[in-house]
Amino acid sequence: MSQTLDYFYNFPPRLIAQEPSLKREKSKLLVLDRKKGDINHRYFFNIIDYLKSGDVLVLNNSKVFPARLFARKSSTGGEVEVFLHQKKVENSNDNIWECLLRGRVKENLELILSDKLSAKVIKDNKDGTWLLQFNLKDKKFWQEIHKIGQVPLPPYIKRTSARAIDKKRYQTVYAEDKKKGSVAAPTAGLHFTKMLLKKLESKGVIIKYVTLHVGLGTFASVKVAKIENHKMHSEYVEVPVDTIDSILKAKKRGNRIVAVGTTSCRSLEAGADSILSYYKDKGINKNPNQKNISFWTDIFIYPGYKFKIIDALVTNFHIPQSTLLMLVSAFSGKANIDKAYQEAISNNYRFFSYGDAMLIIDKLS
Repeated sequence: MSQTLDYFYNFPPRLIAQEPSLKREKSKLLVLDRKKGDINHRYFFNIIDYLKSGDVLVLNNSKVFPARLFARKSSTGGEVEVFLHQKKVENSNDNIWECLLRGRVKENLELILSDKLSAKVIKDNKDGTWLLQFNLKDKKFWQEIHKIGQVPLPPYIKRTSARAIDKKRYQTVYAEDKKKGSVAAPTAGLHFTKMLLKKLESKGVIIKYVTLHVGLGTFASVKVAKIENHKMHSEYVEVPVDTIDSILKAKKRGNRIVAVGTTSCRSLEAGADSILSYYKDKGINKNPNQKNISFWTDIFIYPGYKFKIIDALVTNFHIPQSTLLMLVSAFSGKANIDKAYQEAISNNYRFFSYGDAMLIIDKLS
């Protein structure tokens, strides 16, 4: 069994990016040949040099919402911090959310978040989360959330509060408003600009989307000694028909599937069996009666995993002993990742959510 300690590495804290780069596409890009271990140092806009006509670039279009809220108890005026996690869809007639709460709370407590928005604590889930029922829902709820909420920056970004720039830069340029649901950004996608995406399309790269709503587990490190004993959190995934169609046609042609971020990678790999059998007995011609696939996944990818869909991966530099570091180690080999991270440290790459990027691919061509 693999040990969690095997995925620890030392790095100077000054390399943790506290601010976004001045321009998205001018972040550094470390390009790693996952077969040979060779490394090129480029800028992110140079990614166009490594992708070919017919390759499929898969992006996660989930949108981050301002999930960090501040409330006061109606009874005492005491402060409570509310972190929205997941809307409970089974209670669709009421606006009930699973939340993290900071402060002394109990069931039936009323929380005042603004002049218009309030919530009742209805259940202690006994796992660190609580269920809250809000008085507003749908459009009125979201209008108030965007008015009073803060972007939930990761804990390693040492600021007391988010700033205006975070609402723009801690969000991909292709995030869709109708795909709102992430409490953390799919950060590998933060480097793309609309112009860069247009240039890739002009080259013949096919750009498609999945949706994975990034949950609280993104901030969690592996606590157990043996990684096989770690339990992943569940996240909601949607893979559209046209994305499946493009993937299957690309594989038939011999083109590559390039996942942008570990969230896109996990979406495709978790849905691999459904994707690969989607047009069974129908060829690869799109059937108008086929539907998008959607599911919850807790897939945990670590060395030993055999990838079924993706051929290349765009990713950032991840925290020590994280499931994300284990995933990239599974994709390119731990020795190659160890080498790449040490070279990134030596070359002052910026790490984590607002940091620089890595492209892991078969050939540096």
